[in-house]
Amino acid sequence: MKTFRKKPFRKSFREKASAKKPLRKASAKETFRESFIKAQSAMEYLMTYGWAILIIAVVLAALFQLGVFNPMTFAPKAPPGSCQVFRPNGPGTTSFINLEGVCSGELPQYVAQFNGNGAIQTNYLQNSVTAYTITAWVMVMPTQTGGVVVQDRGSGAGVSLVLGIGNADCWPRPTSGSVYYGVDTNGVCVGLASNNNYINGKWHQIVGTWSAPSGTPANSVQFSIYVDGNITPSTTWTNGGTPPTSPFTGLGGTVIGYHQAWNIYFNGNIANVQIYNTSLSANEIQALYLEGIGGAPINLQHLVAWWPLNGNANDYSGNGNNGQASNVNFVSNWYNGYTPP
Repeated sequence: MKTFRKKPFRKSFREKASAKKPLRKASAKETFRESFIKAQSAMEYLMTYGWAILIIAVVLAALFQLGVFNPMTFAPKAPPGSCQVFRPNGPGTTSFINLEGVCSGELPQYVAQFNGNGAIQTNYLQNSVTAYTITAWVMVMPTQTGGVVVQDRGSGAGVSLVLGIGNADCWPRPTSGSVYYGVDTNGVCVGLASNNNYINGKWHQIVGTWSAPSGTPANSVQFSIYVDGNITPSTTWTNGGTPPTSPFTGLGGTVIGYHQAWNIYFNGNIANVQIYNTSLSANEIQALYLEGIGGAPINLQHLVAWWPLNGNANDYSGNGNNGQASNVNFVSNWYNGYTPP
């Protein structure tokens, strides 16, 4: 019978490891060589893929600058004319008026962009008023000049109510980016100018109110400026004249983005211009601001004109005061600088 010889057991891993020669410390030359090889590999990687990485970074930065990654980009947008005032008895009437359409304050699809050479001329005509409010949303970059937002041009007497930010002619503004509101009578300017600079690349709601009941003395006419729903610290000034007595007559021919006598165009963005033939209260202005840039009018009984500027220059107050835009762009990529109230 054949017998088998047993094979010796293999040495264990520990025994083999203990039998190895002890590790020696790498020399400085070997360490340098190894580091050089790694650095060379990294440089080869960057040379191969670096341009692609750089291009991707530039594209992402450009998209971010254009507002592609802004949450506002994906928010619901109201198309032009989605909300308007319905006056069943015709323009100028106030009985049974109401809002029709989607008027929940959604963001507009477009805003009006003024590049310093355009304006919107409307046929709005106001012959007599003892109280007044102009509201608008504006955004002016630090590299822009701003200018006249709304001018109610006087007919015959050369009288205008003017709401603006930044560049003006006869307003001695405390700061270069202040909001101003007042009366311009043949170059004699009276009104208010804010003490703060609002040319900062952000959207702001600006409001000017004016009140002069019949018989009010000239030096008792009341001006107020509101920014983002709150009354703002302002400087009262007089440039060689006094406020006109009531009733305030001769208003007409509203122009958005331009003052004809001063020859000053607006440079920036404007949205949601509203005009009331009353002086809105502080609570009403705060409520209007909280509706946001796409907010509907808040006092329909006294609303005389409403230009959302959402893609066109039409008046949606029901009074038919449509405007004619010249060298004005309606842009959809307006979201940068806007924070919902």
